[in-house]
Amino acid sequence: MVEMDVVYEGGLRCLLTHGPSGSEVRTDAPVDNHGRGELFSPTDLVSSALGACLLTIMGILAERHTLDLTGARVHVSKEMTDTPPRRIARLTCAISVPPGVPEELRPAFERSLRTCPVAQSLHPDIEKVIEFAWDVA
Repeated sequence: MVEMDVVYEGGLRCLLTHGPSGSEVRTDAPVDNHGRGELFSPTDLVSSALGACLLTIMGILAERHTLDLTGARVHVSKEMTDTPPRRIARLTCAISVPPGVPEELRPAFERSLRTCPVAQSLHPDIEKVIEFAWDVA
């Protein structure tokens, strides 16, 4: 079990503290929901967590095959619903993978993302699109 603390700081901002490490992140409500949009919103964190999880899963597989994925990136696009209830409607993850992953292993990398705990934890109504660009310098 991992424990975290969240403190409301006022002005639609929160301070999140990761119990084991003490690292901190602040959030702000987005502009279209009464905030200033100066920090990650809570749904931005969910969206970013998906991208980080995808790269982590790929990193685990890369280490298993002694491959270096340093520099791999995920660009996450978050779309919210237009009608209530306000929620994430679609997450598009564009993964850019640096050179070095052999063609024959690429399908295994793409399949491995099905084990992403964040993706499996998101509501099934959230559309999740994952796109790959291989050999991107």
